[in-house]
Amino acid sequence: MSGWIGLALIGVVAAAALWASGVSRSLWTLVGAAVMLGAAGYALQQRAGLGEHLAASDAIPVAVAPEMVELRDAMLGRFTGDGAYLIASDALMRAGSRRSGVNVILLGLNHYPRSLTLWTGLGTAMAQHDAAMSPAARLAFEQATRLAPDHPAPAFFEGLAYAQARDYRTAHRYWARALSLAPAGTSYRREIALRLAALDMVLAQLDAAGTKKGAFR
Repeated sequence: MSGWIGLALIGVVAAAALWASGVSRSLWTLVGAAVMLGAAGYALQQRAGLGEHLAASDAIPVAVAPEMVELRDAMLGRFTGDGAYLIASDALMRAGSRRSGVNVILLGLNHYPRSLTLWTGLGTAMAQHDAAMSPAARLAFEQATRLAPDHPAPAFFEGLAYAQARDYRTAHRYWARALSLAPAGTSYRREIALRLAALDMVLAQLDAAGTKKGAFR
């Protein structure tokens, strides 16, 4: 019980600090969501009754690229109720807790079952958890696409998962679709186009290497 008491004290202290510093009440909901997510992550470890101990990672840490987070935020938004779960998931992934990173998104889906943001994030998290474009990751991306068939985010991040699995040709197909869906004038359309062009170069190099290899046979 001491762990839960400590967690409650942290919440009280945080609330008092916000009140004393004059933080706008409009931000209290966001801060409250962050505290809630911290409690959820604590509960997911299923060790709430134990005393203090160093946290142990359940896998190799995931390199969550800041530029990909920025691109995701541009497409899907950041300061939203469902987006807060992805922020928590990113932190857990970076710490090596891949299972908890997936679980916190599943927790969010209990509250936002039709969230494009969370289903897209779940696809990414499942691919990171499995270190491959697994059937579970594909199912999550498919659900995101069903919810918003004209949004570029599911196609782009599914393509990213394929690219990270070194299936560059499949990744190219998804990124081409994402670019076709990205509205003109949006900040992220150019970013998608740049990555698609880079992937074109990779595929051209692979094709050239394959042709050269065949010539020496």
